[in-house]
Amino acid sequence: MAEENIFKKTENPKAVLVSVLLKGDDEAENEASLCELEQLLKTAGGEVFGVMTQSRESPDVRTCIGEGKVEELKEICENNEIALVVFDRELSPSQIRNLENELDGVRVIDRTMLILDIFALHAVSGEGKLQVELAQLKYTIPRLSGKGTELSRLGGGIGTRGPGESKLESDKRHLKHRIAALEQQAEELKKNRTTMRRQRDRSGIFKFAIAGYTNAGKSTLLNLLTDAGILAENKLFATLDPTTRKYTLPSGDEILLTDTVGFIRNLPTHLVKAFRSTLDEVAFCDGILLIVDASDPEYKNQLSVT
Repeated sequence: MAEENIFKKTENPKAVLVSVLLKGDDEAENEASLCELEQLLKTAGGEVFGVMTQSRESPDVRTCIGEGKVEELKEICENNEIALVVFDRELSPSQIRNLENELDGVRVIDRTMLILDIFALHAVSGEGKLQVELAQLKYTIPRLSGKGTELSRLGGGIGTRGPGESKLESDKRHLKHRIAALEQQAEELKKNRTTMRRQRDRSGIFKFAIAGYTNAGKSTLLNLLTDAGILAENKLFATLDPTTRKYTLPSGDEILLTDTVGFIRNLPTHLVKAFRSTLDEVAFCDGILLIVDASDPEYKNQLSVT
């Protein structure tokens, strides 16, 4: 079956980032979140064209931002061939549809969809790919419905990538069947991981999980200590799949070190659920090495999030 994409991949994925500061929000926290969104976009392979911010009492029910800002955003996109707009907050399905209707041809995604896209880009193992597809189906598909576009494999540019099935029909029954099948596979993988964990428990070797904020240096530390050879880049969410290696202490005792997926502020609950089997490595270890990048100005907040 031929594989199709929901959207054509743009040659130059320039994007406008949109931030909404609501009454009672911390301005410094909002600014830090926006800077993080820029990093997320660059990790996904996009380019930040500009940033639009608006202060409001509450989000607009239809479009999150005000009518005047929507017009301003439309003009910016039309005059500069912008193909993507990324909001630094979660949008409802109707808000995305309304914005895309107003912006006429510009793809609109939110922070969660961007994170899911990076997960899809970096997922390597079968389990990682399965978890990403499950999370994308549960979150992204409702936000792409009603456009008159046949839903197909998530895989055509920022906000549309995914390692899942080649065909995602708009039929709700089909999607429910696919989600049910993925959840069953995820449960089997969870059982396998539990069996492996019990085998490690019987070995009597002390188990450490290397945990921390995304891009704090967890994979770099594991590579340094054990020559694990895993990917370690200056990018957010470079590691999605847990990697376990033995390490011999100066005393001669052996321990197990496991690299884990990093955390990030405003991590959606359903993403935590989707990566439950991975995060179990942290929950069931004997000790946690909590890694913090002290050179990052936001390290205190990152530590608090973790």
